[in-house]
Amino acid sequence: MTTSIFAFIIVLGVLIFFHEFGHFIVARLFGVGVEKFSLGFGPRLFGKKVGITDYRLSAIPLGGYVKMIGEEPDADVAPEDIPISFTHKHVAKRILIVAAGPVFNILLAVIIFFGIFVFSGTYIIKPSIGEVRPGSPALAAGLQPGDLITAIDGVAISNWDEMAKFINASKGRPIRVSVRRNDASLEVRIEPEPVTTKNVFGEDIQRYIIGITASGDTLVKKLNPLQAFSESLAQTYHVSKLMVVIIAKLIKGDISAKTLGGPIMIAQMAGDSAKAGVVSLIFFIALISINLAIINLLPIPILDGGHLLFFLIEAVKGSPVSIKIREVSQQVGLFILILLMILVFYNDITRIFFS
Repeated sequence: MTTSIFAFIIVLGVLIFFHEFGHFIVARLFGVGVEKFSLGFGPRLFGKKVGITDYRLSAIPLGGYVKMIGEEPDADVAPEDIPISFTHKHVAKRILIVAAGPVFNILLAVIIFFGIFVFSGTYIIKPSIGEVRPGSPALAAGLQPGDLITAIDGVAISNWDEMAKFINASKGRPIRVSVRRNDASLEVRIEPEPVTTKNVFGEDIQRYIIGITASGDTLVKKLNPLQAFSESLAQTYHVSKLMVVIIAKLIKGDISAKTLGGPIMIAQMAGDSAKAGVVSLIFFIALISINLAIINLLPIPILDGGHLLFFLIEAVKGSPVSIKIREVSQQVGLFILILLMILVFYNDITRIFFS
């Protein structure tokens, strides 16, 4: 329990800091005055005021905020503060300031993945056979446990995932599989068979397989800085894409809302990651950072995405969205977030006491 709480504080602290620092640094870059830079909400615990900015740690550690001068469109701004007022900046600068929070969360993930790939490399599951299913095309072709698949249709295979993609892409047409068995090499002809399996979302999909399982043998592929950077971008893209797909499926009802988790679930997962090692915890921070970025970009008023939507409308029509519309939208957005918080807390409690 102590590990989970400590890990949760670390994860949340890092994510909030990077998110709010993104808003802060771009705001300062464009000459916007920042009154408060807070980690946490609610009463101020302690901090330090530098210039006009109060850098503070607040009591409720479930978020953070950057309070800028003239942040609200209807705020009274002293004449001398107009040059450093957020509202009085060009709409393009306001868009960049608001977008900087999610962008910095994405940047954090890229930095973490880069560090992991540079120092640890990447683990590859070797395309070696652990088991051959009875009655499978692989067994009929004479494949055996311990065989190492080296090529399919003359194309070299370096890992298990690559091999599985080649087999599935065949759509059932016969393929030539090159195998290394002990010190001998051989080639067999196999006709993959269709099977219905479930994907990560629990949906039925059709795949083509030959009826083998991996031996579990792995090897570490060392990466130079350029390869590590490329791999970190690819990893960030794949996780971001998966998150977008999950949100879309939640909205459509393809995925149950019961799968959503809140702070308690994050704390448990952070604790499990911490117990697995520092690298595991850092990797978890990268995943949650991407999730935070994508969620914040949703066009829901009160989130960064809602503010961006209003600014984009302003950029197109040439004038700001009316105060009345913004106020009503903010209330609706707050209501949606409260409902979402109730749901995820309910899911967390249900998992603890009824699973």
